[in-house]
Amino acid sequence: MTIVESTASYEKWLGGLLEIVPEDLEKKHAAMAQSVFPFLRATFYRFVQIWKEHAGDAARAPKVLAVGDLHVANFGTWRDIDGRLVWGINDFDEVYPFAYTIDLVRLAVSARIAADENHLAIGPDDACTSILEGYKAGIASGGCPFILAEQHRWLRETVTGELRDPVLFWAKMEEMGACKVTVPKEAMRGIDKLMPVGAAVERISHRVAGLGSLGRQRFVALAYLNGSHVAREAKALCSSASVWAGVKGGSNEPMYPDILETSIRALDPCVRVKKGWIVRRLSPYCSRVDLATLPKQREESKLLHAMGFETANVHLGTKGAGKLIDADLKKRPAKWLQRAGEAMKLATIQDFKDWQAAHGVKPQAKRA
Repeated sequence: MTIVESTASYEKWLGGLLEIVPEDLEKKHAAMAQSVFPFLRATFYRFVQIWKEHAGDAARAPKVLAVGDLHVANFGTWRDIDGRLVWGINDFDEVYPFAYTIDLVRLAVSARIAADENHLAIGPDDACTSILEGYKAGIASGGCPFILAEQHRWLRETVTGELRDPVLFWAKMEEMGACKVTVPKEAMRGIDKLMPVGAAVERISHRVAGLGSLGRQRFVALAYLNGSHVAREAKALCSSASVWAGVKGGSNEPMYPDILETSIRALDPCVRVKKGWIVRRLSPYCSRVDLATLPKQREESKLLHAMGFETANVHLGTKGAGKLIDADLKKRPAKWLQRAGEAMKLATIQDFKDWQAAHGVKPQAKRA
């Protein structure tokens, strides 16, 4: 299949599982033609489809319950049950049993592309080295969540930049108009159950966010509690695109709850998965961390090392995975991640160019 054929096939499959928002899907298609980084974020279904063909030996490895759609923009913060600020992987929509290497390779590809587009300032080899060293450290240690309290001061300062200021965050939430469609009953029930007692709901809005899930129904309830805002979001959830791609070994149902239950993780108590919806709290520090909001002065290698370590936290949730992964890593040749990452990056760039051509977008001239 070409990228255009794959996209049409995947979206037809997806439309059979949940209600599609056509105007949001058009926005996704437009974003896919803008640059390679948003294209990568929006097309996990294509990545998993061509993964084995291009990754070679990297695709043959012990299986774990993996994130699947992992990339450098899929990290965020939340509050745990004790109110502590936690950093880690933010989205598990595409969770499925895979070779553990798929998460490392996709993370490496995203870092390479992000660097090409000036979102990160690090060389491709150094990016892969940092990710892999962090991952190995996580596997060797048995894992540990990133609680941004006594430890990880540098990470806390990195992810709590001024662009996540509460005033700016709630101003953006206020800009969303009232929803013009009927909110599905299950989504509304989930929001109501997660809304704190005494919160007065001001309005329900349709939210346009993300890229991989753009086109699915997504609703936000904005409310007041004790003189200030609170918000809860419900997003439509379905089985991983891996099912569409014909990958065997997982469930046809969403596996989001499975990975929350097994990962080494300081859980967000305000996340619920029920009857086809993921419902969660939104706040300035309970949301995805956009690369654009990070301070310009930051240590890229340490950030990618932490992303690798957090990936290990997820993989260690699979029983017995630690020993199998450690043994497999010791057998792998030097620079295996660099080679697999480069191969998948080139395949992604070619798909991006084909997508642009199919949509009449002329490639931008490279900067001198």
